[in-house]
Amino acid sequence: MADGEILGRIDELIAEEHELRSRSVGVGLSGGDKDRLTAVEQQLDQCWDLLRQRRAKTEFHENPDEAAARPVSEVESYRQ
Repeated sequence: MADGEILGRIDELIAEEHELRSRSVGVGLSGGDKDRLTAVEQQLDQCWDLLRQRRAKTEFHENPDEAAARPVSEVESYRQ
């Protein structure tokens, strides 16, 4: 996936996240919407991580296409 495609996916996920969060105002989210919001947040973290990997590889004259999405468990552990 090229940088532009990753950025496009990030934009889509951000739009969905905002839509879900706007639905939650005042009434909260249903269980399914909460689960979807969690999944969207995790996918965003994976996309940002992949984009960072690709940019680092480019900066150090490596092939950015060798970057790969990391598992959610790995990406989510960066915050702690």
